[in-house]
Amino acid sequence: MTDNNKLEGAMRSHLTSVKEHLMTGVSFMIPFVTIGGIFLALGYALSSFLGGAEATKTIFEATGRPDWFLAQIGVAGLTFMVPILGAYIAYAIADRPGLAPGFLLSYIIQQGNVLQAAGEVIGLQGGAAGAGYLGALVAGLAAGYVARWLKRRSVPEFIQPMMPVLIIPVLTMMILSPIVIFVLGVPVAIANAGLTSFLSGMQGSQALLVGAILGGMMAFDMGGPINKVAYVFSVGLITEQIYQPMAAVMIAGMIPPLGMALSNFIAPQKYTAEMYENAKSAVPLGLAFITEGAIPYGAADPLRVIPSIVAGSAVGGALSMALGVTMPAPHGGIFVFLLSNQPIAFLGCIALGTVVTAAVATLLKSDFEKTAGSPETTPGSTEATATQAND
Repeated sequence: MTDNNKLEGAMRSHLTSVKEHLMTGVSFMIPFVTIGGIFLALGYALSSFLGGAEATKTIFEATGRPDWFLAQIGVAGLTFMVPILGAYIAYAIADRPGLAPGFLLSYIIQQGNVLQAAGEVIGLQGGAAGAGYLGALVAGLAAGYVARWLKRRSVPEFIQPMMPVLIIPVLTMMILSPIVIFVLGVPVAIANAGLTSFLSGMQGSQALLVGAILGGMMAFDMGGPINKVAYVFSVGLITEQIYQPMAAVMIAGMIPPLGMALSNFIAPQKYTAEMYENAKSAVPLGLAFITEGAIPYGAADPLRVIPSIVAGSAVGGALSMALGVTMPAPHGGIFVFLLSNQPIAFLGCIALGTVVTAAVATLLKSDFEKTAGSPETTPGSTEATATQAND
């Protein structure tokens, strides 16, 4: 075997192991996405039923109301899903010593106030957005590899019992905290601030372009900082009685999980058994405007999935803006479609974008050797997620 073949084999082996680590994190994250998404959607649906569109705007101020409790549970699930992703990626690499650093590093870079303070320390003016799930992927991988490296160090026998619970987690945090916060977090925050400023100047006659951009942003990081910039931008316009961007954003945010689930259902040979099972929960999450339902697909195969969902969401968002579809509610998905000025057009934009995403994803993805129909594959099997025939 030549040196080039050896290098290629080592690279393939490393990429396969990284995919396995990512899928471990995804499998532990899925229940948090499901619980958070369903409860938040139920909260908004109940709020809309109790008081209409106006009530959904103040759901988090209505302390003690049933919809408020549902929303609190939903927010908790969606808040912790990203740190859980980073935590269990690190766990897959380094076992127990990587768990706490992976969680804490992924959590801290979701805090806008921390990133703003970090920006001030290094002389940069940062925004308030977190690093999202993409930041958690990097933080989890970094925490896992550093913790594993420390775990393999030779130490005196009397120190060994303290390594997994004290020394490795603390040293991992000490080594990576400045890198993750200042090198990863601050640039993402600055990019988000720039995007917000850019979007603020794109209104009026450029509706089609604005819809495509907002739609693409909603899909690109599936609930991450870019998604949040587009969402917050549109919610802010509601106070000025400009409702078209909110409709485009809600439609675009629903398309990624619905489109990937549709692709999974019509071409199961292109997905693992775990992804096929995830498609069943991605449908209600998509209908509930929980874009994070597509994260398992994006984390497993970002180079094919991200272009697919961006294409579908851009089409849905652009068509919505072109048709002048409005949505006065800031959340709720399918449960609030009757609040739109054009309910049928609202649903039609979702359907078109979903079909576009499914078509592009199905064309781009290659087949897996083990699929949902393979008898030797069981849902939740992490080994089954890494065997791809034509990668």
